[in-house]
Amino acid sequence: MNRYPLWKYAILAIALLIGLLYTVPNFYGEAPAVQVSSGKATLKLDSSFAPRVQKVLDDAQLKADFVQFEGNSVKARFADTDTQLKAKDALSKALNPDPSDPSYIVALNLLSRSPEWMGRIHALPMYLGLDLRGGVHFLMQVDMKAALTKRAESLAGDVRTILRERNIRHGGVTRDGNNVDVRFRDAAVAQQALGVLAEQFPDLQWEQSTDAGDQRLRGSLKAEAARLVQEQAVSQNITTLQNRVNELGVSEPVIQRQGLDRVVVQLPGVQDTAKAKDIIGRTATLEIRMVNETAEARAAESGSSPVPFGSERFIERGQAPIILYRQVILTGENLTDAQPGFDSQTQEPTVNLVLDAKGARVFRDVTRENVGKRMAIVLFEKGKGEVVTAPVIRSEIGGGRVQISGRMTTQEAADQALLLRAGSLAAPMEIIEERTIGPSLGAENIAQGFNSVLYGFVAIAVFMCAYYMLFGVFSTVALAFNLLLLVAVLSMLQATLTLPGMAAIALTLGMAIDANVLINERVREELRNGAAPQVAINAGYDRAWGTILDSNVTTLIAGLALLAFGSGPVRGFAVVHCLGILTSMFSAVVFSRGLVNLWYGRQKRLKGVSIGQIWKPGSKPPRQSAADEGNEPVVKA
Repeated sequence: MNRYPLWKYAILAIALLIGLLYTVPNFYGEAPAVQVSSGKATLKLDSSFAPRVQKVLDDAQLKADFVQFEGNSVKARFADTDTQLKAKDALSKALNPDPSDPSYIVALNLLSRSPEWMGRIHALPMYLGLDLRGGVHFLMQVDMKAALTKRAESLAGDVRTILRERNIRHGGVTRDGNNVDVRFRDAAVAQQALGVLAEQFPDLQWEQSTDAGDQRLRGSLKAEAARLVQEQAVSQNITTLQNRVNELGVSEPVIQRQGLDRVVVQLPGVQDTAKAKDIIGRTATLEIRMVNETAEARAAESGSSPVPFGSERFIERGQAPIILYRQVILTGENLTDAQPGFDSQTQEPTVNLVLDAKGARVFRDVTRENVGKRMAIVLFEKGKGEVVTAPVIRSEIGGGRVQISGRMTTQEAADQALLLRAGSLAAPMEIIEERTIGPSLGAENIAQGFNSVLYGFVAIAVFMCAYYMLFGVFSTVALAFNLLLLVAVLSMLQATLTLPGMAAIALTLGMAIDANVLINERVREELRNGAAPQVAINAGYDRAWGTILDSNVTTLIAGLALLAFGSGPVRGFAVVHCLGILTSMFSAVVFSRGLVNLWYGRQKRLKGVSIGQIWKPGSKPPRQSAADEGNEPVVKA
């Protein structure tokens, strides 16, 4: 009746082992480390880079606990901070000979002191939030002038398209600062164009003038439109940063506007600071331009002549120069999705882009008019552009689906798709302040939070053992098992623990013991009704299960509501709260019953159980038999 099969005990033993394995790393503490990661999207690290880092450290006579490649970076752990700082200087000097154009990001970091074999099975400690340990803090400046320039470039292209569609002949469309200039040789044509442009571009204030015998229309952004462009640039950049932070998997990030043109980014509990800086600091945008294939451009590629007017010189993959027209056909703003894939014919890695309606229309028109010519896809990162690929247009491409291919690895395709999918920045952003901040409330809060959990556990344990005797001991062991499982699950999920999370752990202890109180009181009630001890134990657990399930489900619903609609500290509390409910149901019912069955289940003629004093209404408390005197308190059924 009260016996677990062997497989159930095996499950409990495995759960206990996993709980210990993933909880222990939280007690090892952290050691100073240096992390090296790629500073460019087109430069990727692999396991062969670790020996290079080791050689730099050996040449500098610096000893590392270990140097290992993990994820997309190489990490080296050291015994003290002095060695850490010396290693950072040595690696920065050796890997980035040109500080103005660094190829690698060398950042200070913290790594767990847990054994290396634990890291290989991802037995890692929990992250601590800003209020416990701190995290990464970025203050980013939005380039408002670049936002206005980008808008003016876009308007100039749209003006050129409108005039072509209306068959209005002009002498050229140029951008002068944030103004758009259109020249005409005939005053009547200029007047006709003025009516069309004033109707189609209400954000521009048009003025007509005469310049060197030509008619000129100058369109300048209205003050309201310029302010709106700047507002939208900051808003879009904040959205883009949120998407990129989500790609990092950071819990409880803080991304908020500060002043007119600055954005604060705080990533609590982030250890991989180099990766965070790499992803967030990138201003990766996509531009599609036509390749200049004239004789002058060919000569400019070799450097024997200057770059033709209206063109720019870029570097294609493989370090080959290429000349592109300045006119931008499409930008990353026209992207709705970007996913890595493979070419159906060559099986090469590709990046598959999906354009919006406007982008699809423009791309269809451009490819139809330029069959046989080359089109370049340029990836701008940190202000520098690199041609990803420059394929020949074989036919008109419609439907808004574009495939980028050409000498990419699978990882490179995935990384570029991540950046493009996260969204392009409406304006470049520069990190003007970067620091790893300490805890806002200090180490004292960590000690106080730990003590609150510890003292709460001790108080509950004393009460349960005094009131329920041996069954109270079983409940206390189950409560410790619940705490072990909760910490292990949080560690496996790599959750960020904050002060509200520690409060949720303390609350979970009180809620978890409630289930054992229900079970113990139900067993007492069965004993008062005259049931045999074995029957009372079985009935106590079975009949208390319904009440336990109902109470925990209703509490879980409230926790899920906090998780769905809360933010910041509220979500941190809700995550721990919901996980604690699930682990408490398992430990209070399954694990505690396993202990009871292990102790009492094999006793065929069980005469009593140690569950404290059972008071029967209207009767005196039962006396112990002479045989039981001197032993632990036993209550006869």
